[in-house]
This record gives sequence, C-alpha cells and structure tokens, in this order.
Amino acid sequence: MILAPSILAADFGNLQRDVEMVNQSLADWFHIDIMDGVFVPNISYGMPVLEAINKHATKPLDVHLMIVDPDRYISTFKKLGSHILTVHYEACTHLHRSVQAIKNEGMKAGVALNPHTPVNVLEDIIQEVDLVLIMSVNPGFGGQSFIENTYKKIYQLKELILRNKSEALIEVDGGVTNKNARQLMDAGADALVAGSFVFNSSNPMQTIEGMKKL
Repeated sequence: MILAPSILAADFGNLQRDVEMVNQSLADWFHIDIMDGVFVPNISYGMPVLEAINKHATKPLDVHLMIVDPDRYISTFKKLGSHILTVHYEACTHLHRSVQAIKNEGMKAGVALNPHTPVNVLEDIIQEVDLVLIMSVNPGFGGQSFIENTYKKIYQLKELILRNKSEALIEVDGGVTNKNARQLMDAGADALVAGSFVFNSSNPMQTIEGMKKL
C-alpha cells in the first residue's frame, strides 16, 4: 500500500519540520492539494509553498489540482517538482488533451473524481491514465467524514481498470484512518491519502508506521 500524507493538514508554521518528518517516516509520497477558491470553496497554497516543500522533500510529490483550467499550469507544476499531477474530471473540458499534456512533461497523469461523479465517465480514457483519485469527501476542506459509497466506487473502478487492461493505480482521499484503510485496500485501493489522521495525532511518525503495517 502506498501512503501519502496530505500536507494540507501539516503545521504551516513548521512546514520544514513536518516535511522532514514525512521524509524520515515510512510514508511513500507527499500529497499536495492546490485549491483556487473557485473550483472548490477554499484556497490552500500555491506555487511558492510547493517550491518550498520540494526544496526539502526526498519523496515523490503527488500534486492534486483542485483548480479551474488546470492546463495553464501543467508545465509550471513540472518545474516545481511534481512527479504525479492529478486534475479533476469536472474541471477539464478536454480531459484527453490535459492527460497527454501532463505525460508530455514527463509526469504521471492522474484524474480525480468528485463523490457525485460515476467511474464510468473514465471508460474512454482509463488506458491513458496512471492514477485515478477517488474523493471520499467533498473536495475543498480537510477533516471531513468519510462517504461510505466510496467502497462501491472503488470496486467499480477496479473492474473498469481490469476490463480495459489499464495499469492505473486507485488512490483514495478524504476521511482515511486506520479504521477504514484495510477495507479500502480490500476493495482495490492502491494508495491512501491521510491528512488530519496523521498530522493531528500525538505521534505522526508512529501513526504512519501503524497504517503501513496494515
């Protein structure tokens, strides 16, 4: 299982400390949420903060764009160190073009689906995609509770991936804890994003280790 702590839940006053904690932990990726206040009702952080994270991070940057018109910034996010760049199905008028543009920059291409978006919308593009991010909360805020319908969506997505001989990984973001991580993996998830559960715990490194042991 790939574990990607979400930096949105980190202490921004001690960002370097928290980035170095993730470096030293058993976590696999940094999950980085970029929000524009338009696509989602919140503004997180932008390019300068990503640049600062990249300066200290020693693990891949899994960057999740919750922004309108993400195509404008694809090459910028490559320059800032993104390894995986995920755009929202709901934000891309020409999704195939967006995915190709990400891959042409040498990054892995991800597509995120909001809770209300069915997985079958990816039928015609699933072979092109490296990762599908299932939102298990409504995007825009950390600390929300998990939407139970997510398990069904993971099963459906796994079936779609296998049927189309795609190699896409399934990532789940929102309300992930040690209580549902095992069940999410059993349903077919490959990567889990954990924010509040990791950073709000009394010992984040231990919490990460506990989740990896699952």
